[in-house]
Amino acid sequence: MDTYLGIDTSCYTTSLCLVDETYGVAADERIILTVPKGGRGLSQSNMVYQHTRNLPVLFERAAAVLKTRRIRAIAVTDQPRRRDDSYMPAFLAGLGYARALSAVLQVPLYRLSHQENHLLAVLRSLGKIEKEPFYGIHLSGGTTELVRAVADDKGLDITRIGGTSDISAGQFIDRMGVAMNLPFPAGVHVDKMAQSFSGTLKGASVFFKDGEVSFSGPESQGQRFLKDGDADIPRLCRWTLA
Repeated sequence: MDTYLGIDTSCYTTSLCLVDETYGVAADERIILTVPKGGRGLSQSNMVYQHTRNLPVLFERAAAVLKTRRIRAIAVTDQPRRRDDSYMPAFLAGLGYARALSAVLQVPLYRLSHQENHLLAVLRSLGKIEKEPFYGIHLSGGTTELVRAVADDKGLDITRIGGTSDISAGQFIDRMGVAMNLPFPAGVHVDKMAQSFSGTLKGASVFFKDGEVSFSGPESQGQRFLKDGDADIPRLCRWTLA
């Protein structure tokens, strides 16, 4: 059976995916990078080191699936955005593997930006990529953007329409999570704690002007809650996500 391999080595997750010709997922393997307790990030060199260690593990996990399949093409994330000034060393780990496998297996290699990767993952449910432009919201650890995208011969041509003027939604959640002594990246832990809160509350007010939102105000408010002794962590987690 024909199979297509995808590799992504982003800031905080090493990912490997195998899909068939109908976009069905045959294998989806991931390892979240390890951040020291209380830390709010990793250096790029540490990311590359951890990705380099994680990739063989992911391939070993997916090996059983490949016994009855043949890789026909490889796609890999090689930069944050499709721009000449967009660069992040963490993607070099995945790109190196992808280039080597492409050369050995003699199959095509497709290089995509991380932002294209996010939008294409959503389009998978449609089973096709329309030619007409569409709008999307890109929410990740370091990005909160409203974008316009249109398919081209490289993937997706993306134009930023709006977003954040300071920190992203993901950074706001991570900073609040670390302040509440939760592991980093904090999103999954904040979400889990928030689900244990059954009351009602009003979320923070987010400043908006000219297509740009700001999360520094809510972060300052949340930090004040903690400083003033608000120890109801489930409630504060729900507030953070509200």
